[in-house]
Amino acid sequence: MPSLSTPRAALRLNPLRRLSFSTRLFLAVALLFWTFVGAFAYFQYLREKSFKAQLLSTQLEGVNQILADGYQRGDTTAVLAFVAEAAQRKDMRELRVTLMTADGTVFLDNGGVAPAQMENHADRECVRKALTAGRGYAIKRTSATLGVPYFYSATHFPAQNIVVRTALPYSIDLADALRADMNYVWFTLMVTLVLTLCFYILTHRLGSTITHLRHFARHADDGQSPFQAEEQTTGDTELDQIANHIVDIYARLRTARDELAISHEKLIAHLSTTREGLAVFNAQGGVILSNAHFVQFARLIADRPLQTRDDVFAVEALRPLTDFVRRVEEQGGTATTQRSEQIVLDKGGMLFAAMAVVFGDGSFELSLVDVTAQEEQAHLKRQLTQNISHELRTPVSSIQGYVETILSRPDLSAEQRTRFLERCSAQCTRLTHLLADISVLTRAEEAANQLDVADVDVRATIRCIAAELALAFEEKAMTLRLSLPDEIVIEGNEGLIYSLFRNLADNALAYAGRGTALTIDCFFDDEQGYFFSVRDNGVGVAEHHLGRLFERFYRVDKGRSRKLGGTGLGLAIVKRAVLFHGGAIHAKQAPQGGLEFVFNLRKKH
Repeated sequence: MPSLSTPRAALRLNPLRRLSFSTRLFLAVALLFWTFVGAFAYFQYLREKSFKAQLLSTQLEGVNQILADGYQRGDTTAVLAFVAEAAQRKDMRELRVTLMTADGTVFLDNGGVAPAQMENHADRECVRKALTAGRGYAIKRTSATLGVPYFYSATHFPAQNIVVRTALPYSIDLADALRADMNYVWFTLMVTLVLTLCFYILTHRLGSTITHLRHFARHADDGQSPFQAEEQTTGDTELDQIANHIVDIYARLRTARDELAISHEKLIAHLSTTREGLAVFNAQGGVILSNAHFVQFARLIADRPLQTRDDVFAVEALRPLTDFVRRVEEQGGTATTQRSEQIVLDKGGMLFAAMAVVFGDGSFELSLVDVTAQEEQAHLKRQLTQNISHELRTPVSSIQGYVETILSRPDLSAEQRTRFLERCSAQCTRLTHLLADISVLTRAEEAANQLDVADVDVRATIRCIAAELALAFEEKAMTLRLSLPDEIVIEGNEGLIYSLFRNLADNALAYAGRGTALTIDCFFDDEQGYFFSVRDNGVGVAEHHLGRLFERFYRVDKGRSRKLGGTGLGLAIVKRAVLFHGGAIHAKQAPQGGLEFVFNLRKKH
C-alpha cells in the first residue's frame, strides 16, 4: 500500500491536484479577481443608487423648507395650497406632507387621517435621522397609517421646533428613477474578461518555469548539480513533483530544526526553573547564557555582577575553581568533559556549593547552588534527633530502673511493687504521647502535601475539646470561656486543627495555674481568614522566653515541665498547624497577666 506522502496517493485523495500549477493558479487568482470586481461593481451600484436617493431627498428637502417657511408665517392655508399645487406635477404626484413637533407628535397630515388618530412618529427612521443630523430619508418604507410604501424625506427645523416630512409613493416610475445605471456594469464586465484572458496567457507561460523548477528540486535532492541536469519529465504533474521534493527536503530540515528547538527549550526551561545558578562562558570569555539565580548568587558572592571570564577569575572566593580551569587549559583541550571538585562558600551566613566544568573547546560552565536551607535542615534534623534521643532516654531509663528494682528485689511488698508499676505505666504513657507528637510534627512538616484537606468546622472542634477537658478544668478550678461566631468553616486538615487548639488548652491547663481562666476568642474575620486569641490570666512567661516557645523541646522550666508530663513538642505542633493553614502565630504577655497566643487561619476559598 503506497504511503499518503507519495504523489499517486495524494492525487487519489484530491483529484483537483491533477490540474497543473499554472491552471490552479489561474483559477485561484481569477476567482479572487472576479470576486473583487463583483464586490466593486456592487459597491458602485449601491453608491449610485444611494446618490439618486440622496438627490431625490434633496429635492424633497426643498419642499420641506418651503412648507416650514409657510408654517412659520402661520399661513396653514398657503401650505396646503402649495402641497396641492405640487401634487399636480409629474415628479411630485401624490405628494404626502406630515408636520410634527420635535417629540414626534403629528399636527398636520394630508394623507386623509386625522392627526389625533396617528401614532407618535419619533421612532420613524427618517425622523430619527432628522433629529440627529438635521435631515434624513428612508427608501420604500411602508406607512403604518396608510399601508402604502413611500420614499420619505424629513427635515428638522430647530427654530420652529418642528420636523417636516414629505413622501412620494414608491411606484414603478419612482423605482425606475432610483435604479442605478447598468451601462458601467457591462463595461466593467468586458474589461474584466479582457484582463482575465491576459492573465491566462501569463500563467500558461509560468507553467514552463514550474517544469524547470521541478527538475531543479529533484536533482538538488539527489545531490547533483541542478543547473547542469537535463530535463527529465516522467509521470505526474509539475506541481506534485515540486511539492513532494520540496516538502521532503523541508521535512528533514524542519525535523533537525525542531529537535534543536526542543533541546533549546528544554535547556531554557531547566535554567529558568532550576534552583541552581548556572552560567556558561565561551573560550573568548563572554557569557553564552546564564539564568537569574546565577546573577543573584554571583552578586552576593562577588558583590558585583559576573559578566565576563575576567570578572569570574577576579573573585577571590572562586579561586579554587578558576585555578582548576587554568590548569585544564594549560594541559590542552580534550574531547572529554572535566569536572572540578565541589567547594562550599560561606557568604554572610549563606552557604553556596560551587562547581566548574571545562569543555573541550575551552568554554566552561560555572554552577552555584544555595545550600543554606539544606544545611539548616540537616542541622535541625541532627538537633531534633539529639533532642528526641534525650527525651526518650529519660522515660526509658525510668522504666528500666523500676523494672530492674522489681526484678532484683523479690522481697518488695505488694504496695511498693504496685507503686513502681504505676510509675512505669506513667512513663509509658508519657513515651506514647511523645511518639504521637513526633509523628504529628513529622507529617505536618515533611508530608504536608499528603494530608487530607476538607471543610473543617472549627467551632465544633473547639466545643468538642471543651467537652473533653471539662473535668480537667473542674479539677483545677479553671474557667473556659468561648467567644466564637455562629460559623467558622475553613478548608484544612481536621486533625491538625484539633491538635492546634488541644495543645493550646493543654498548655494553659499545665502552666496557667489553679483558679485561672482560659479564653478562646475569634475576634475578627475578613475575606482572607479568621483571627483568634487564646489567652489565660495565669502566671505568664518572662519576655525573653516568648521568642523561643515554639521551638521543639524548648522548656521554660525543664524540671517543672517534665514533672507535669509535657513532651516539649506541643507548641511546635501548634505553629506547624497554623503555617499549614496559611496563617502566622506569635506569643505575647496578656494585658491582664498570663500568656496570649494570637494567630490566623485562612478561610475556605
